[in-house]
Amino acid sequence: MTQITPQPGIMDIALYQGGAAHVDGVSNVTKLSSNENPLGASPKAVEAMAQAAAKMHRYPSSDHAALRSAIAETHGLDADRIICGAGSDEIIAFLCQCYAGPGDEVLYTEHGFAMYRISALAAGATPVEVKERERVTDVDALLAGCTPQTKLVFIANPNNPTGTMISEAEVARLADGLPKGALLVLDGAYAEYVEGFDAGAKLVEARDNVVMTRTFSKIYGLGGARIGWGYGPAEIIDVLNRVRGPFNVSSTALAGAEAAVRDRDYVEACRVENAKWRGWLADQLAEAGVPSDTSCTNFILARFASQSEAEACDDFLKARGLIVRRVAGYNLPTALRITIGDETACRAVAAAVKAFKSGQGTE
Repeated sequence: MTQITPQPGIMDIALYQGGAAHVDGVSNVTKLSSNENPLGASPKAVEAMAQAAAKMHRYPSSDHAALRSAIAETHGLDADRIICGAGSDEIIAFLCQCYAGPGDEVLYTEHGFAMYRISALAAGATPVEVKERERVTDVDALLAGCTPQTKLVFIANPNNPTGTMISEAEVARLADGLPKGALLVLDGAYAEYVEGFDAGAKLVEARDNVVMTRTFSKIYGLGGARIGWGYGPAEIIDVLNRVRGPFNVSSTALAGAEAAVRDRDYVEACRVENAKWRGWLADQLAEAGVPSDTSCTNFILARFASQSEAEACDDFLKARGLIVRRVAGYNLPTALRITIGDETACRAVAAAVKAFKSGQGTE
């Protein structure tokens, strides 16, 4: 048996389980398990990536200057305080690598994104899970969970998989109450689905202990390209860039992301369409006796009476080619997370859940 062993914490990491894309025995499926944009990427982004593909023999930009400038112009930010990564996941990993290690603690909420715990363990730090209040981030609980060992506090706002969010005032109260030397990380993966929301950018600029992460995987429809970004104090971004690989983002991803972030009309159209069908689907599920919290994202967290009912409904949906997400791994065993698809998908989900609740799922 090998005597070569991994660093402490690595073997405590459970392998990340992505949303399913296939159902055995079902050839025509609708994937609603990964919060992808059913409208796809902006045609301008697709064209930009196709053009970039012709130059794949060249290394990509190492400073991502063109994309950082596009992000800065679009959001009114300082390009020098932006870092790009292979999805926002990589920025999260950089933060843990640079600011947490053995003896340090990384806080996150009980229904928070799985990568917070994974990245903390990978860095040798201790992950600390803090309770939420009725599936909403609880600032008081997070502050109470802080210790002198706390180095990072992660919250997604809006949160995945709950779909809920807290106010800017509450986020500011959290930032102000953290121990000296602790960094607040605001995960804004779903920020674009909230009209007029800056995901915490103003808080980043007003404080030296707040970082924001964003992604192109959701509303921009570039999940397959793996690209995201972060915004923070200049000193923090300088540190993260020291561990970032020089060519961590591909030239095609950079080109697609630049075109996508500049195509503001397409983003707004996606936001409006998502809001329309999100509201419709939530109402339809509620009529069927399946409640959900008001969602600020591109998914609904549908709640059932028990874990067995949630799993039975999931099986019922899968048999009809509708793939949603079980979230027992996020401490929500009685719920299913359902991505907002296009009109056809939303109508199919509503009809299937109603059929299940009317008793057809037990026959």
